[in-house]
Amino acid sequence: MKSEALDVRPLSRLFKALSDESRLRIVALLAQRELCVCHLEAALEAPQPTVSRHLATLRSAGVVDTRRDGSWIYYRLAEQSDPQARQQLDLLVHAYASRAALKREVAGIVKICGPNGCR
Repeated sequence: MKSEALDVRPLSRLFKALSDESRLRIVALLAQRELCVCHLEAALEAPQPTVSRHLATLRSAGVVDTRRDGSWIYYRLAEQSDPQARQQLDLLVHAYASRAALKREVAGIVKICGPNGCR
């Protein structure tokens, strides 16, 4: 009797994408609300190319999704199609979503950069 092979690729891809401190921080920030690159630059105190590289890694792993508004791109957490990946990301998001300090930080960044970010 041959058992069905366990496909660990979705979880592996998720965990590899989250294995960097900056990318994990981006996920924590996006757990609060959709943000543009300049919001994330301000939060991470990192240059745009660095933030964009982290976002590209998260996007290729299916962790974040984008929305275009004119010439600006806004990032949000992506819906996970794999049940185990969805469960793990939900646990992580839940852990960050309730942190008052993180909520204040995101509100401050949005206030400084503006609600529409890079405009």
